[in-house]
Amino acid sequence: MKKITLFVFLSFVSSQINAQLIKQKSIDASIGIGVSFPYDDVPISDCTGFYLKGDYVLTVSKWIDLRPYAGIILTYASGEDENGYPTDYETTTKAMLLGGKARLKIPIPWFAPYLEGGIGTSIGSFKTYTLYDNIDRGGLAVHFPITLGVGIGPNHNYNLALSYYMQPDLKQVLGAIAFGATFPI
Repeated sequence: MKKITLFVFLSFVSSQINAQLIKQKSIDASIGIGVSFPYDDVPISDCTGFYLKGDYVLTVSKWIDLRPYAGIILTYASGEDENGYPTDYETTTKAMLLGGKARLKIPIPWFAPYLEGGIGTSIGSFKTYTLYDNIDRGGLAVHFPITLGVGIGPNHNYNLALSYYMQPDLKQVLGAIAFGATFPI
């Protein structure tokens, strides 16, 4: 009985806090070019691909957003290093991204630079094959998202971003150059 009472009480309190803190809700969709590279500075195959992500945006203030997200990144190896020479080394990923992050922004008219950080999980298959590492596994991996970007437009409804997802267990970093749009709900 105590657990049920506690659950009901916490549900009520959290809904009241949510109603008072959240000023606006919206959806942010981003699409771009995905990349993956190892932690080590070694010549590897050019690993590029596709990136798609959606955020459920909870605006706390004009300076802060909370953002649960879901996305997908698919990277493929070209078989050549950055100088065009054949190589067997590669860092590839085919994964779904889930997590939460917070955005700190500077709301300048028509131009709002921002920084995001948080924690999430990658679900899929991962390969980090370099001179120092030989990781080939599937399943879950923890990642730490970091994004640098800028909101553009009178209401900052469009954005251009550099997103990175650090995956320490896999010794690789996922990245994307993405363009996005925000739609109020």
